[in-house]
Amino acid sequence: MPERPSYDVVIVGGGHNGLVAAAYLARAGRSVLVLERLPRVGGAAVSAPVFPGVDARLSRYSYLVSLLPRRIVDDLGLRITLRRRRISSYTPDGRGAGLLVDEADAERTRASFARVTGSEREFEAWRRFYAMTRRVAERVFPTLTEPLPTRTELRRRVAEPAAWEALFERPLGEAVEAAFADDLVRGVVLTDALIGTFSHAHDPSLRQNRCFLYHVIGGGTGEWRVPVGGMGAVTGALAAAARSAGAEIVTGCEVTGVATDGRRAEVSWDGGRAGARYVLVNAAPRTLAGLLGEAPPEPAAEGAQLKVNMVLRRLPRPADPAVRPEEAFAGTFHVGESYGELATAYRQAAAGRVPEAPPCELYCHSLTDPSILSPALAASGHHTVTLFGLHAPARLFAADPAGAKAALLKAVLARLDAVLAEPVEGCLATDAEGRPCLEAKTPPELEAEVGLPGGHIFHADLAWPHATEATGRWGVETRHANVLLCGAGAVRGGGVSGVPGHNAAMSVLERPV
Repeated sequence: MPERPSYDVVIVGGGHNGLVAAAYLARAGRSVLVLERLPRVGGAAVSAPVFPGVDARLSRYSYLVSLLPRRIVDDLGLRITLRRRRISSYTPDGRGAGLLVDEADAERTRASFARVTGSEREFEAWRRFYAMTRRVAERVFPTLTEPLPTRTELRRRVAEPAAWEALFERPLGEAVEAAFADDLVRGVVLTDALIGTFSHAHDPSLRQNRCFLYHVIGGGTGEWRVPVGGMGAVTGALAAAARSAGAEIVTGCEVTGVATDGRRAEVSWDGGRAGARYVLVNAAPRTLAGLLGEAPPEPAAEGAQLKVNMVLRRLPRPADPAVRPEEAFAGTFHVGESYGELATAYRQAAAGRVPEAPPCELYCHSLTDPSILSPALAASGHHTVTLFGLHAPARLFAADPAGAKAALLKAVLARLDAVLAEPVEGCLATDAEGRPCLEAKTPPELEAEVGLPGGHIFHADLAWPHATEATGRWGVETRHANVLLCGAGAVRGGGVSGVPGHNAAMSVLERPV
């Protein structure tokens, strides 16, 4: 339990953002208490041996890292390794071929585009389009750890009117359709706009644009990397940095209330309470409202994904004989994610039906980082594979959670098998009790396990990385002067980035103790 009755800062939630904030504040000499509901820190950024008797540490809820600034890693002295993937993606075309994007071999990628699309036009369009997004990334990403720029300032910084129009002003589908003619290529591009976001190419709300932007600006390049040791290695390093700086971390302690008069605050939990000058909440805006006894924000958040964790005895063979399993699964393996298939699945899910051919993508962590496997599993060819299903909104599970989950999982696996030369279920390892090593999580289950409201992996729809009338200087402020939001629901939140934690800490350090 806490060692003292009052602190400079109490942080509610020991996920990665809360740990970033704790480390910065403790290093600056503030007394810091972190209270975490679960028996361990890390939130959704953890590694765990999911299957009994199978010595593999899976990144169970979040998988890759792109948005974590080098500045945070250096400031906090984090000893982590983020490893590049040579193969960016592989996308079967359903006709026995596939689109392979090899970051180390442009000519091989060009040939793959020509094989699938019939010409080199789409490859040249691909290069132009992602050269544009990279220029935007180089200019926007550094602003994430600065005070919020105004919209005008950010537009001036981007300095390309056409790029600004395509990404910030008009539905993303217009830019995708103008740049590309091939349905499969269009779909591969659009998927970055739909990860954890229930939307479509021409959504007038532009939530798909905001999701796309955060997926292509990471590190100033848009590259996504594999954390060596699993996602738990990242949060483990953050927890060590916070503790070594003097922060006090208490797990198994669920906060039940926050009271404040704007100058001093009190945080309560079952059996105790602590005073604080500032309270940082590393939880969703809806959770913060509940702790304060206020009405929840509208609209309610709704997650839209199915997460499936697997351990395989070996990787299944793709239907495409031109690509080896070790290449097909080395990057992002897109399944059922052509432009037309994404649109059809969205319409079906929006109508309240489980999509007939759910789009999904797979990641094989252990090809890039075998350290998450025991030596015996690695030597015998085992691998971990995570499947991320799109267009699975929480509403689908409201009436019959178990039935909808079973139907969706069956449809997803069938869609995957359609692009493989053998069923994936035949490649599954078994646990100590003889059960297949497959675990599926729906949005309601994600809410129950790790507190994601409605199962939304970003806590709410992502916001533009610039100021509006409703935002403060850092994008973490609330209507209470000494209560700040430091989780994914802050402006410039979402993903494993540490950005909201950094920005909340900076906001506190600008203020009186």
